[in-house]
Amino acid sequence: MIFTTRTSKASLLLLVVLILAGIFGWGGLWKSYTLLEESVMYNLDPTAVRAFTYGERHFSARNASAYDIERAAYFFGKAADIDPTYPYLYHELARIAFLKGEFETAMALIDMQIAQMGDKAPNSYYIRALIEGYKGEYAASAKDYEYFLKFYPTNWAAVNDYAWVLLKAGRAREAAETTARALEWFPDNPWLLNTNATALFETREYAKALQAAQKASIAVSKLSEAAWLQAYPGNDPRIANKGITAFKKAVEDNIHSITLALASSTVQSSVKP
Repeated sequence: MIFTTRTSKASLLLLVVLILAGIFGWGGLWKSYTLLEESVMYNLDPTAVRAFTYGERHFSARNASAYDIERAAYFFGKAADIDPTYPYLYHELARIAFLKGEFETAMALIDMQIAQMGDKAPNSYYIRALIEGYKGEYAASAKDYEYFLKFYPTNWAAVNDYAWVLLKAGRAREAAETTARALEWFPDNPWLLNTNATALFETREYAKALQAAQKASIAVSKLSEAAWLQAYPGNDPRIANKGITAFKKAVEDNIHSITLALASSTVQSSVKP
């Protein structure tokens, strides 16, 4: 086949993809096309905007076919090389480092983001709080959650994570009160219900804890993969089903523990003189 100067770049690109599909199989046709298109277009137009856009494409749980955390990191890195001041760049790199368990790197990156944008990017305080929580720095984490919640007081995920940190810090009463307020806005949220049940268990309010845990069980039984991915937008969508299964087990384990504690408490009360 002879190509004239009028042959479009898209036609050339499609021909190469068809050849690759013939070699590697038709099942990977669309993915092969996307990856090749990115590589070609980025080399033709190596801008921070394009690199960041491709990074976002590969870092979305809602796009299972394109999700690739390593490729996302690659393009975010390219964007940083071109324009280190690009908005939200270090925020995304920090999220990736966090998901990899590289907490020190994640902290350094999110600190850079906050230094760069401050209150213009309040979500970065949420990410820093999350990192601090996993590092065991509960007091610092609680402060960052509190600061983030000043901007978004009804963000249920932040409230739930904040309550988790409070529990870790031995502040169960505050965790119970915090989740109880949020449940006024989101009464059927399984995460808030389960955390509320845990907090009430820690404060020895077993009857209330059991009620919350039973509601959590009903709510989590209706939880869809779409809702799970919305709650964890940067996580690998291929493990959503495993995440839901683990969540259901955690709720049932909670019910079991609370039921035993309630029964024990009832027995102790009945034998008192």
